[in-house]
Amino acid sequence: MYSFETQLRPRYGETDQMGYVYYGNYPAYYEVVRNESMRGLGTSYPEMEQRGVMLPCREMHIEYKRPARYDELLTIKMWLVEMPTTKLLHRYEIYNEQGELLNKGMTVLVFVDSTTMKPCRCPEWFAEKLRPYFA
Repeated sequence: MYSFETQLRPRYGETDQMGYVYYGNYPAYYEVVRNESMRGLGTSYPEMEQRGVMLPCREMHIEYKRPARYDELLTIKMWLVEMPTTKLLHRYEIYNEQGELLNKGMTVLVFVDSTTMKPCRCPEWFAEKLRPYFA
């Protein structure tokens, strides 16, 4: 299993009138940890695209437990629980500074050939980076 975590502080513009992080911003927080996790593997989304593969989101599930607040240091955790095939399944948890679980989520991204725009298998060069975590 590959796991990664990062931290961020919600900006004022990401909150609603109650001072809570607006519910529509959580997918962007998931994207932050996905991008940073790619860097943690020694690659990036731009590199994936330069190599002719895109990763659109096919499915997303979000479970809101407690609100996140403006300027609160959040820890965003992400797991890949299975080796990717034609899809990449991410699980997420977001915690506040007190260690309370605020949010859980899941996304399914699909590997797509950028020329044909059809689903394709996980590129071998990317699978090679993940194999040590699933051995």
